[in-house]
Amino acid sequence: MGFSAGRRLKRNTGRNACATGQALTEFAVLYAGVILPLTFMTIFVAEMLWIWHSVADFTRDGARYASTHCWTSDSSNVLAYMTSNVPAMIDQQEFQNGTAGIVVQYFSDGGVTPFNGDSCAGLCVPATVSVSVTNYQFLRFAAFMKLPPVTIPPFVTSVPMESAGFQDASGTCVP
Repeated sequence: MGFSAGRRLKRNTGRNACATGQALTEFAVLYAGVILPLTFMTIFVAEMLWIWHSVADFTRDGARYASTHCWTSDSSNVLAYMTSNVPAMIDQQEFQNGTAGIVVQYFSDGGVTPFNGDSCAGLCVPATVSVSVTNYQFLRFAAFMKLPPVTIPPFVTSVPMESAGFQDASGTCVP
């Protein structure tokens, strides 16, 4: 059957028109108030966990390097290694330019007494080394959603000294 001239197309009037507008308004409110913030929260939390994991691995790598290389009183060899080998992460430049601090500490008795090589003219080796990160805050929340920054813990990694950079036969120390 074809289109009859007597039939008119019914326009969407009355209750159905209001319901359509109401659904659109509800979706807009739900999207702006719930879905969009949850999406950004998921992205920012994933970024923060990525940095969390990267910084933990970063301190472990620095401690491994420090335990197998010569100790220096200013830890310059470990700091140079760590600033040149920052893992790929969002705030990599914070660790490369020194905004986030890297602390290297040597201990003589397993982590209680700080090591001082002055008494043995540099010929003795510390017992343990500890590497940590200071002054780093995750600022993605603060800039975008006006939330306070998240302070990342220091991730202190302590390991016993291994070769301490000394060669087997020669007795020389490799920095």
